Amino acid sequence: MSRPKIPRTVCGRPANSCFKPNGIPMPNLEQIPLSPDEFEALRLVDLHGLQQRQAAEQMGVSRQTLANIIKSARSKVVDCLANGKALMMETSEGKIDEHRDPDE
Repeated sequence: MSRPKIPRTVCGRPANSCFKPNGIPMPNLEQIPLSPDEFEALRLVDLHGLQQRQAAEQMGVSRQTLANIIKSARSKVVDCLANGKALMMETSEGKIDEHRDPDE
């Protein structure tokens, strides 16, 4: 039995609920879900340029856990871009820090 998932601090939110190839109706596309913690990890490391250790601290996870989250998220994004799939942003499941500036 796996360990229960620890709530992660998620500060940023996606601008849209999905990204898909232009001109292809949604019912014709395979949909790939991107979890809130995957989005947050990408936002902190790839958009804001934080080191994985710093991003892990902000999310309240270990550096290795963050590395695993980033690996999964990047794989999903590349799959969608390379193979014409829709990337679906899931709603938040972790702890949202409303008082923190999402652009920190």
